[in-house]
Amino acid sequence: MHKIILILIGVQTFTVAAKAQVKTGTDANAPLHALKVDYPTPYEPMPKEAIKTTLDKIFNYLDAVTPAQMINRQTGDAVNDLSKLDTNTMVQQGDFRLTSYEWGVTYSGMLLAAETTGDSKYSDYVKKRFSFIAGWIPAVKKLKAAGLYKTNNYPFRQSIEPKALDDAGAICAAMIKATRAGVNNDLRPVIDNLVDFVARKEYRLPDGTLARIRPQKNTLWLDDLYMGVPALAQMGKLTGDKKYFDDAVKQVRQFSARMFNKTKGLYMHGWVESMETHPEFRWARANGWALLAKVELLDVLPANHPGRAFVLQQLKAHVKGLADYQGDKGFWHQLLDREDSYLETSATAIYAYCIAHACNKGWIDPVTYAPMAMLAWNAVATKINDKGQVEGTCVGTGMAFDPAFYYYRPVNVFAAHGYGPAILAAAEMYRLMEKNKFKINDSSLQYYE
Repeated sequence: MHKIILILIGVQTFTVAAKAQVKTGTDANAPLHALKVDYPTPYEPMPKEAIKTTLDKIFNYLDAVTPAQMINRQTGDAVNDLSKLDTNTMVQQGDFRLTSYEWGVTYSGMLLAAETTGDSKYSDYVKKRFSFIAGWIPAVKKLKAAGLYKTNNYPFRQSIEPKALDDAGAICAAMIKATRAGVNNDLRPVIDNLVDFVARKEYRLPDGTLARIRPQKNTLWLDDLYMGVPALAQMGKLTGDKKYFDDAVKQVRQFSARMFNKTKGLYMHGWVESMETHPEFRWARANGWALLAKVELLDVLPANHPGRAFVLQQLKAHVKGLADYQGDKGFWHQLLDREDSYLETSATAIYAYCIAHACNKGWIDPVTYAPMAMLAWNAVATKINDKGQVEGTCVGTGMAFDPAFYYYRPVNVFAAHGYGPAILAAAEMYRLMEKNKFKINDSSLQYYE
């Protein structure tokens, strides 16, 4: 009996000791790889319904703050009769300008949103404002020809007398898209004027590369790939004239030869003909404009065009380079390869759109890149505030050859550069989610063909 008692005591002691060594949530009794992670940005595929909700939030804000209305400057009264136009008549001011290059991107985004979601309110937004612009321009031109405007500050000056690619390229591309989609049928005179500036009047280097004379003589701005190429490409599609496609491909070739760092897979922001050595500041949004230009060109460039293989290969190399610099929160930095520069929204939105679009088109491998696009979109979505404003967007930016300039550029919700890219990203992610191929596998986001 004594031995039995000793055995029972021993068993009980062993059991208590064993229980003391097994703790909840250890490798011995729990799948630690499946523990819930506190990700700073949502780490899951966003349902298309949620994407649409975010898209509508942006739309509702923009629709309310971009009136298409002429008013009397002195009284504030609405002017609806073309015959009542005089030099006191102006476009009613909202939060953003209706003919800026940033708004060219926004119109393109709205057209894509209508296409992917089937919701016509987005294309109606474009139709209303483009018809407003096209309807008033002839009357304004008559006053201008009569010498009644004493300064260059008159309505629709950018579209009537473009003086830079910023005035002409992006808005022209969007107008051609609206025309091709049947949204507007009254834009051809404006289109012809704008594309004439891009193709024939903008300053160029002797080899035909689009250039500027600021901040230094014969400077290439990477931004100008977007300010020029989409308009040329869309005009090629509209007219069937190969010369526009040839010029667009030439721009991609000649900018890339001078400005693309093959080792990093990134572009520098500026190139100056007289410089022997170039400081390579890889500004995020300029890289976005370059990527977007290639995407827009590939959308319309004929399959048999001799330059298509080059443009596609350049797109792939650029996406591969960008993949190395996406941060843990899904954003890219203001200077892509400098992690102590701030996280920037507009560039991240452009990358989200371009990468998702390239995946949807089959230009790049979606298994490799679609999760990156989803993380980028989820990051952008965190920057859409309750009003529908896009936060964290760098304001308009010139060119510099020192780091401080880029590091300390302000961000502002009225930086128009963020809205078009956010709409484009939402619209393309909506299309990507319709394929329903995202899954969480072994805790990670995967895309399955």
